[in-house]
Amino acid sequence: MAMDLHKHQSLKGARIATGLIDPATNMELFFHTYGKGKPLIILHGLLGSSDNWFTIAKKLAERFHVFAVDQRNHGRSPHSNEFTYEAMVQDIKEFMQQHGLSSASLVGHSMGGKTAMALALTYPQVVDSLVVVDIAPRSYGAQHDYIFDALYAVNLRQFKSRREIDEALTKSIPAFATRQFLMKNLGREEDGSFKWKMNLAVIHRNYHEINKSVDGMPFSNPALFLRGGKSGYVQETDTTEINRLFPKSSMVTIQDAGHWIHADAPEEFVRVVLDFLLKSR
Repeated sequence: MAMDLHKHQSLKGARIATGLIDPATNMELFFHTYGKGKPLIILHGLLGSSDNWFTIAKKLAERFHVFAVDQRNHGRSPHSNEFTYEAMVQDIKEFMQQHGLSSASLVGHSMGGKTAMALALTYPQVVDSLVVVDIAPRSYGAQHDYIFDALYAVNLRQFKSRREIDEALTKSIPAFATRQFLMKNLGREEDGSFKWKMNLAVIHRNYHEINKSVDGMPFSNPALFLRGGKSGYVQETDTTEINRLFPKSSMVTIQDAGHWIHADAPEEFVRVVLDFLLKSR
């Protein structure tokens, strides 16, 4: 299906006119693409990027045409002063139009899972099936304040190596895996000094938006909710709301995984996701 360029431009023009995006921002999301077949879009979590999904995307690309996307204010996608699920839903809707995708399956982790849920609840006709990784549709309390504090406390310009930055973050963020995840956001200024690639100030300022619940009319296509057995993000009490919004949903717990299931148990993650997606065709 060819992209309707006029419609895409009209949507973007309407969003600018209503203040939904910065007029100077061209929200052309950065992405990696792999494989061929039916389209599958992967959406990363807060402070993540498409680069975190390289290994998983390559595996899923054996059966699907995979698009691993950087959401706004993350990775190599444009920065914007607006950072809400409503905005990110429109970004993905426009991304699909730009790439001629009338519909696709979605895999979303954490924040990306809420974006994927919100897209399915708002535009169900463009979502074939849905995989939500370790997040529920409810609101959450602040859990990342210590990370924001640690990132702000580090003056990147004073460091000459990634090892020095890692050492500077160790006291505030003792978990090695978390530090390595965050440090994938490091980039370089033109003068060679380090910078954060993500739009840290806007993400922090709108953090309350990311913790909000998502809601809408029930999504009638298949949905899989994956949770980590060592993670507390999805509780038994969440199943009522999940089943209300996603009546054709199922829940799978990967016992030996935490919040980053795809990193903790990649082989089982791929097996469960592929099994679901292939049965949902």
